[in-house]
Amino acid sequence: MKIFKVGDSQKVICESCRSLESATFALRDVPFSDGGGIVKNVLVGVCDKCDEVSILPHQSTPVVKKQLETQRKPIESRLPAHMLDILNLASAEIGGSIDFVPHLMKFYIHSLAMDEKAASKIASFLASELAVGKAEKRLSLKGRKIYDDVDTLKITTHINNTTDLIKSIILKINEDVLVKKKIKPMQQLRNIAAAVA
Repeated sequence: MKIFKVGDSQKVICESCRSLESATFALRDVPFSDGGGIVKNVLVGVCDKCDEVSILPHQSTPVVKKQLETQRKPIESRLPAHMLDILNLASAEIGGSIDFVPHLMKFYIHSLAMDEKAASKIASFLASELAVGKAEKRLSLKGRKIYDDVDTLKITTHINNTTDLIKSIILKINEDVLVKKKIKPMQQLRNIAAAVA
């Protein structure tokens, strides 16, 4: 991979000019195409003819990804206190601290989004006695894939309310990790916990 510096030039196909032009690399503030934010002071190739951004070099991709992540709003849920206790206990059971709880949740959200059969069964947890209680605690989850995974799960499970979906996932974790102590997910989670510790 070639690393570009400010002032370097390269031939590019400029979308604005619709032709092969010379572009000079410079630091610019670049808005996202969906209008959802801006990446400040990132290295881009600027068309010498029209002064529009014509190329984003590979080396600038991590900066853009980081900015995308910080601009995404977290998925927020208000939950009964015992739900967070379940997550804390499950995290401890697989060798993680309470800081591992977001990783635990994202693991289950993604795994269930990829397994339609397993996901279709989690709505039944909402009939459990553990699914009710005064919502006194907040759970906040961020991530690049979490929005897509939650949307997939809402369709698969027919649970349209995000908080109810999160509750059913927590109760699935309770069953797998604390009640039945299922070997496969627990081993995968132990490996993740060791990797992020």
